[in-house]
Amino acid sequence: MASKKSKVIQALIIVGVVITIAVFAFARPRVIKKQAVTNTIGIMQIVEHPALDASRIGFIERLAELGFEEGKNTEYKIQNAQGEMAVAQSIAQKFVSENVDMILAIATPTAQAAAKATQDIPIVITAVTDPVAAGLVDSIARPGTNVTGTSDLTPVAKQLELLKRIDPEVDRVGVIYNAGETNSLVQVDLARETAERLRLELVEVTVSSSGGVYEAAQSLVGRVDAVYVPTDNTVVSALESVIKVGEDFKIPIIVGEVDGVRRGALATIGIDYHTLGMQTADMAARILKGEKEPKDIPIEYLGEIQIALNLVAADEIGIVISQDLVDDAFEVIR
Repeated sequence: MASKKSKVIQALIIVGVVITIAVFAFARPRVIKKQAVTNTIGIMQIVEHPALDASRIGFIERLAELGFEEGKNTEYKIQNAQGEMAVAQSIAQKFVSENVDMILAIATPTAQAAAKATQDIPIVITAVTDPVAAGLVDSIARPGTNVTGTSDLTPVAKQLELLKRIDPEVDRVGVIYNAGETNSLVQVDLARETAERLRLELVEVTVSSSGGVYEAAQSLVGRVDAVYVPTDNTVVSALESVIKVGEDFKIPIIVGEVDGVRRGALATIGIDYHTLGMQTADMAARILKGEKEPKDIPIEYLGEIQIALNLVAADEIGIVISQDLVDDAFEVIR
Protein backbone atom coordinates (compact mmCIF):
# COMPACT_ATOMS: atom_id res chain seq x y z
CA MET A 1 0.00 0.00 0.00
CA ALA A 2 2.82 2.37 0.96
CA SER A 3 4.60 1.63 -2.28
CA LYS A 4 1.47 2.44 -4.31
CA LYS A 5 0.97 5.68 -2.36
CA SER A 6 4.60 6.63 -2.97
CA LYS A 7 4.19 6.16 -6.71
CA VAL A 8 1.13 8.39 -6.76
CA ILE A 9 3.02 11.11 -4.89
CA GLN A 10 5.94 10.87 -7.34
CA ALA A 11 3.55 11.15 -10.27
CA LEU A 12 1.91 14.24 -8.79
CA ILE A 13 5.33 15.83 -8.24
CA ILE A 14 6.33 15.21 -11.86
CA VAL A 15 3.06 16.69 -13.13
CA GLY A 16 3.60 19.74 -10.93
CA VAL A 17 7.10 20.25 -12.22
CA VAL A 18 5.91 20.00 -15.85
CA ILE A 19 3.14 22.52 -15.22
CA THR A 20 5.54 24.91 -13.50
CA ILE A 21 8.00 24.73 -16.39
CA ALA A 22 5.22 25.33 -18.88
CA VAL A 23 3.90 28.34 -16.94
CA PHE A 24 7.37 29.95 -16.76
CA ALA A 25 8.02 29.22 -20.40
CA PHE A 26 4.89 31.00 -21.58
CA ALA A 27 5.15 33.78 -19.04
CA ARG A 28 8.74 34.66 -19.98
CA PRO A 29 8.90 37.79 -22.12
CA ARG A 30 9.62 37.13 -25.77
CA VAL A 31 12.94 38.41 -27.06
CA ILE A 32 12.22 40.62 -30.06
CA LYS A 33 15.07 41.16 -32.45
CA LYS A 34 15.83 44.84 -32.67
CA GLN A 35 15.16 46.29 -36.10
CA ALA A 36 17.87 48.35 -37.82
CA VAL A 37 17.20 52.07 -37.65
CA THR A 38 15.97 53.25 -41.04
CA ASN A 39 16.60 56.76 -42.32
CA THR A 40 14.05 57.94 -44.84
CA ILE A 41 15.36 60.64 -47.16
CA GLY A 42 13.06 62.43 -49.56
CA ILE A 43 14.88 63.64 -52.68
CA MET A 44 13.20 66.32 -54.77
CA GLN A 45 14.66 67.54 -58.05
CA ILE A 46 13.27 70.43 -60.09
CA VAL A 47 13.91 68.88 -63.50
CA GLU A 48 15.74 65.98 -65.07
CA HIS A 49 19.02 66.83 -66.72
CA PRO A 50 22.48 65.25 -66.47
CA ALA A 51 24.07 67.79 -64.10
CA LEU A 52 21.31 67.55 -61.48
CA ASP A 53 21.11 63.78 -61.96
CA ALA A 54 24.85 63.57 -61.31
CA SER A 55 24.52 65.47 -58.04
CA ARG A 56 21.78 63.08 -56.89
CA ILE A 57 23.83 60.01 -57.82
CA GLY A 58 26.94 61.39 -56.11
CA PHE A 59 24.91 62.08 -52.96
CA ILE A 60 23.52 58.53 -52.75
CA GLU A 61 26.85 56.89 -53.58
CA ARG A 62 28.74 58.88 -50.97
CA LEU A 63 26.16 58.25 -48.24
CA ALA A 64 26.50 54.52 -48.94
CA GLU A 65 30.26 54.84 -48.45
CA LEU A 66 29.55 56.53 -45.11
CA GLY A 67 27.35 53.65 -43.94
CA PHE A 68 23.91 54.82 -45.04
CA GLU A 69 23.08 52.03 -47.46
CA GLU A 70 19.89 51.92 -49.49
CA GLY A 71 17.87 48.82 -48.66
CA LYS A 72 19.72 48.23 -45.38
CA ASN A 73 19.34 51.23 -43.13
CA THR A 74 18.32 53.97 -45.56
CA GLU A 75 15.29 54.46 -47.78
CA TYR A 76 15.05 57.04 -50.57
CA LYS A 77 11.87 58.58 -51.93
CA ILE A 78 12.87 60.25 -55.21
CA GLN A 79 10.55 62.73 -56.92
CA ASN A 80 10.98 65.00 -59.96
CA ALA A 81 8.96 68.19 -60.38
CA GLN A 82 9.42 68.22 -64.18
CA GLY A 83 10.15 71.93 -64.10
CA GLU A 84 6.85 72.86 -62.44
CA MET A 85 6.96 74.86 -59.20
CA ALA A 86 3.45 73.77 -58.25
CA VAL A 87 4.56 70.14 -58.52
CA ALA A 88 7.63 70.88 -56.42
CA GLN A 89 5.41 72.34 -53.70
CA SER A 90 3.18 69.24 -53.76
CA ILE A 91 6.22 66.96 -53.45
CA ALA A 92 7.52 68.94 -50.49
CA GLN A 93 4.17 68.77 -48.73
CA LYS A 94 4.00 65.02 -49.39
CA PHE A 95 7.42 64.49 -47.80
CA VAL A 96 6.33 66.50 -44.78
CA SER A 97 3.14 64.47 -44.36
CA GLU A 98 5.21 61.28 -44.57
CA ASN A 99 7.51 62.67 -41.86
CA VAL A 100 10.73 61.83 -43.68
CA ASP A 101 13.95 62.17 -41.69
CA MET A 102 15.62 64.48 -44.20
CA ILE A 103 14.91 66.23 -47.49
CA LEU A 104 17.54 66.62 -50.20
CA ALA A 105 16.45 69.50 -52.43
CA ILE A 106 18.28 69.69 -55.75
CA ALA A 107 18.26 73.18 -57.36
CA THR A 108 16.92 76.49 -56.13
CA PRO A 109 13.17 76.14 -56.90
CA THR A 110 12.86 72.80 -55.12
CA ALA A 111 14.89 74.10 -52.19
CA GLN A 112 12.50 77.04 -51.87
CA ALA A 113 9.49 74.70 -52.02
CA ALA A 114 10.95 72.47 -49.30
CA ALA A 115 11.85 75.38 -47.03
CA LYS A 116 8.34 76.77 -47.37
CA ALA A 117 6.80 73.41 -46.49
CA THR A 118 8.70 72.74 -43.25
CA GLN A 119 10.82 74.48 -40.66
CA ASP A 120 11.36 71.27 -38.68
CA ILE A 121 12.64 68.54 -41.01
CA PRO A 122 16.35 68.95 -41.87
CA ILE A 123 16.78 70.11 -45.46
CA VAL A 124 20.05 69.63 -47.30
CA ILE A 125 20.39 71.53 -50.56
CA THR A 126 22.67 71.20 -53.56
CA ALA A 127 22.95 72.94 -56.94
CA VAL A 128 21.64 76.15 -55.36
CA THR A 129 23.51 79.20 -56.61
CA ASP A 130 22.82 81.73 -53.84
CA PRO A 131 21.02 80.34 -50.76
CA VAL A 132 20.83 83.80 -49.16
CA ALA A 133 19.25 85.49 -52.18
CA ALA A 134 16.85 82.54 -52.46
CA GLY A 135 15.68 83.19 -48.89
CA LEU A 136 16.81 79.80 -47.61
CA VAL A 137 19.38 80.81 -44.98
CA ASP A 138 20.27 83.84 -42.92
CA SER A 139 23.91 83.79 -43.98
CA ILE A 140 26.46 81.56 -45.67
CA ALA A 141 28.55 81.18 -42.51
CA ARG A 142 25.60 80.51 -40.20
CA PRO A 143 22.39 79.41 -41.95
CA GLY A 144 20.23 79.82 -38.82
CA THR A 145 17.43 77.70 -40.33
CA ASN A 146 16.70 74.03 -40.96
CA VAL A 147 18.56 74.37 -44.27
CA THR A 148 22.21 73.85 -45.19
CA GLY A 149 24.14 72.29 -48.08
CA THR A 150 26.22 73.20 -51.10
CA SER A 151 26.15 76.02 -53.63
CA ASP A 152 26.90 75.56 -57.32
CA LEU A 153 27.84 79.20 -57.85
CA THR A 154 30.09 79.03 -60.87
CA PRO A 155 32.97 81.39 -61.71
CA VAL A 156 31.00 83.46 -64.22
CA ALA A 157 33.82 85.96 -64.70
CA LYS A 158 36.35 83.22 -65.41
CA GLN A 159 33.95 81.62 -67.89
CA LEU A 160 33.63 84.79 -69.94
CA GLU A 161 37.38 85.35 -69.67
CA LEU A 162 37.82 81.81 -71.04
CA LEU A 163 35.62 82.73 -73.99
CA LYS A 164 37.86 85.72 -74.76
CA ARG A 165 40.90 83.50 -74.44
CA ILE A 166 39.45 81.08 -76.98
CA ASP A 167 38.37 83.83 -79.37
CA PRO A 168 39.71 87.34 -78.64
CA GLU A 169 37.56 88.75 -81.48
CA VAL A 170 34.28 88.09 -79.65
CA ASP A 171 32.44 91.36 -78.94
CA ARG A 172 28.78 90.43 -78.44
CA VAL A 173 27.65 87.57 -76.21
CA GLY A 174 24.11 86.26 -75.96
CA VAL A 175 22.86 84.88 -72.66
CA ILE A 176 19.73 82.73 -72.36
CA TYR A 177 18.06 82.31 -68.99
CA ASN A 178 14.78 81.98 -67.11
CA ALA A 179 14.11 85.23 -65.25
CA GLY A 180 11.95 83.26 -62.83
CA GLU A 181 14.96 81.42 -61.42
CA THR A 182 16.73 83.29 -58.63
CA ASN A 183 19.92 81.36 -59.34
CA SER A 184 19.97 82.64 -62.91
CA LEU A 185 19.40 86.26 -61.91
CA VAL A 186 22.46 86.09 -59.66
CA GLN A 187 24.62 84.73 -62.48
CA VAL A 188 23.35 87.21 -65.06
CA ASP A 189 24.16 90.08 -62.69
CA LEU A 190 27.71 88.73 -62.46
CA ALA A 191 27.82 88.36 -66.25
CA ARG A 192 26.81 92.00 -66.69
CA GLU A 193 29.59 93.17 -64.38
CA THR A 194 32.16 91.01 -66.17
CA ALA A 195 30.94 92.01 -69.63
CA GLU A 196 31.45 95.66 -68.76
CA ARG A 197 34.97 94.99 -67.54
CA LEU A 198 35.85 92.92 -70.64
CA ARG A 199 34.13 95.43 -72.95
CA LEU A 200 31.63 92.87 -74.14
CA GLU A 201 28.07 93.64 -75.19
CA LEU A 202 25.67 91.29 -73.43
CA VAL A 203 22.49 90.43 -75.36
CA GLU A 204 19.94 88.91 -72.99
CA VAL A 205 17.08 86.60 -73.98
CA THR A 206 14.70 85.12 -71.41
CA VAL A 207 12.54 82.00 -71.51
CA SER A 208 9.81 80.70 -69.23
CA SER A 209 9.94 77.03 -70.19
CA SER A 210 12.27 74.56 -71.86
CA GLY A 211 9.97 74.56 -74.88
CA GLY A 212 11.02 78.11 -75.71
CA VAL A 213 14.78 77.53 -75.57
CA TYR A 214 15.28 76.67 -79.26
CA GLU A 215 13.40 79.77 -80.41
CA ALA A 216 15.37 81.93 -77.97
CA ALA A 217 18.65 80.57 -79.31
CA GLN A 218 17.54 81.20 -82.89
CA SER A 219 16.67 84.79 -82.01
CA LEU A 220 20.35 85.42 -81.27
CA VAL A 221 21.57 84.38 -84.71
CA GLY A 222 23.20 87.33 -86.46
CA ARG A 223 23.15 89.39 -83.26
CA VAL A 224 25.95 87.76 -81.26
CA ASP A 225 29.40 86.24 -81.71
CA ALA A 226 28.93 83.65 -78.95
CA VAL A 227 26.31 82.36 -76.51
CA TYR A 228 26.69 81.92 -72.76
CA VAL A 229 24.40 79.50 -70.87
CA PRO A 230 24.57 79.83 -67.06
CA THR A 231 23.49 77.00 -64.75
CA ASP A 232 19.85 77.75 -65.46
CA ASN A 233 17.67 74.66 -64.92
CA THR A 234 15.17 75.56 -67.64
CA VAL A 235 17.78 76.19 -70.33
CA VAL A 236 20.17 73.41 -69.36
CA SER A 237 17.33 70.87 -69.54
CA ALA A 238 17.04 71.80 -73.24
CA LEU A 239 20.73 72.52 -73.87
CA GLU A 240 20.81 70.40 -77.03
CA SER A 241 18.54 73.02 -78.66
CA VAL A 242 21.13 75.73 -78.04
CA ILE A 243 23.96 73.48 -79.20
CA LYS A 244 22.13 72.71 -82.47
CA VAL A 245 21.75 76.42 -83.24
CA GLY A 246 25.44 76.88 -82.42
CA GLU A 247 26.43 74.10 -84.81
CA ASP A 248 24.12 75.28 -87.59
CA PHE A 249 25.32 78.90 -87.46
CA LYS A 250 28.92 78.39 -86.26
CA ILE A 251 28.37 80.09 -82.89
CA PRO A 252 30.52 79.00 -79.92
CA ILE A 253 28.54 77.97 -76.85
CA ILE A 254 30.07 78.54 -73.39
CA VAL A 255 28.30 76.86 -70.47
CA GLY A 256 28.34 77.08 -66.69
CA GLU A 257 29.22 73.47 -65.84
CA VAL A 258 31.30 70.57 -67.11
CA ASP A 259 28.44 68.29 -68.09
CA GLY A 260 27.28 70.82 -70.69
CA VAL A 261 30.62 70.41 -72.48
CA ARG A 262 30.15 66.65 -72.49
CA ARG A 263 26.78 67.22 -74.11
CA GLY A 264 28.27 69.24 -76.97
CA ALA A 265 29.00 72.80 -75.82
CA LEU A 266 32.41 74.26 -76.62
CA ALA A 267 33.93 74.97 -73.21
CA THR A 268 33.63 75.91 -69.57
CA ILE A 269 35.62 76.47 -66.47
CA GLY A 270 33.31 75.14 -63.85
CA ILE A 271 32.30 72.51 -61.35
CA ASP A 272 31.53 68.80 -61.47
CA TYR A 273 28.06 68.07 -60.08
CA HIS A 274 28.80 64.47 -59.10
CA THR A 275 31.55 65.74 -56.82
CA LEU A 276 29.22 68.44 -55.49
CA GLY A 277 26.64 65.78 -54.61
CA MET A 278 29.26 63.78 -52.73
CA GLN A 279 30.29 66.86 -50.75
CA THR A 280 26.63 67.41 -49.86
CA ALA A 281 26.39 63.83 -48.59
CA ASP A 282 29.25 64.47 -46.16
CA MET A 283 27.19 67.27 -44.65
CA ALA A 284 24.02 65.17 -44.58
CA ALA A 285 25.81 62.36 -42.73
CA ARG A 286 26.76 64.71 -39.89
CA ILE A 287 23.11 65.67 -39.49
CA LEU A 288 21.82 62.07 -39.67
CA LYS A 289 24.35 61.04 -37.02
CA GLY A 290 23.16 63.82 -34.74
CA GLU A 291 26.54 65.55 -34.71
CA LYS A 292 25.27 68.89 -36.01
CA GLU A 293 22.05 70.72 -36.87
CA PRO A 294 21.62 72.41 -40.27
CA LYS A 295 21.44 75.87 -38.68
CA ASP A 296 25.02 75.51 -37.45
CA ILE A 297 26.63 74.08 -40.61
CA PRO A 298 27.95 76.73 -43.05
CA ILE A 299 27.01 76.55 -46.72
CA GLU A 300 29.87 75.03 -48.69
CA TYR A 301 31.24 75.62 -52.18
CA LEU A 302 33.11 73.18 -54.39
CA GLY A 303 36.75 74.13 -54.05
CA GLU A 304 37.92 72.54 -57.29
CA ILE A 305 36.98 74.12 -60.61
CA GLN A 306 38.27 72.82 -63.92
CA ILE A 307 38.57 73.73 -67.58
CA ALA A 308 36.70 71.43 -69.94
CA LEU A 309 37.02 71.67 -73.73
CA ASN A 310 35.15 69.96 -76.53
CA LEU A 311 37.44 69.78 -79.57
CA VAL A 312 34.74 67.99 -81.57
CA ALA A 313 32.48 71.01 -81.10
CA ALA A 314 35.36 73.32 -81.99
CA ASP A 315 35.89 71.49 -85.30
CA GLU A 316 32.15 71.62 -85.98
CA ILE A 317 32.04 75.42 -85.80
CA GLY A 318 35.49 76.04 -87.25
CA ILE A 319 37.32 77.27 -84.14
CA VAL A 320 40.93 76.37 -83.41
CA ILE A 321 41.73 76.12 -79.70
CA SER A 322 45.35 76.86 -78.82
CA GLN A 323 47.52 74.02 -77.58
CA ASP A 324 48.44 75.87 -74.40
CA LEU A 325 44.74 76.03 -73.48
CA VAL A 326 44.34 72.33 -74.25
CA ASP A 327 47.31 71.64 -71.99
CA ASP A 328 45.64 73.61 -69.17
CA ALA A 329 42.35 71.71 -69.45
CA PHE A 330 41.30 69.08 -66.93
CA GLU A 331 38.99 67.37 -69.43
CA VAL A 332 39.27 67.40 -73.22
CA ILE A 333 36.72 65.76 -75.50
CA ARG A 334 38.28 64.78 -78.80
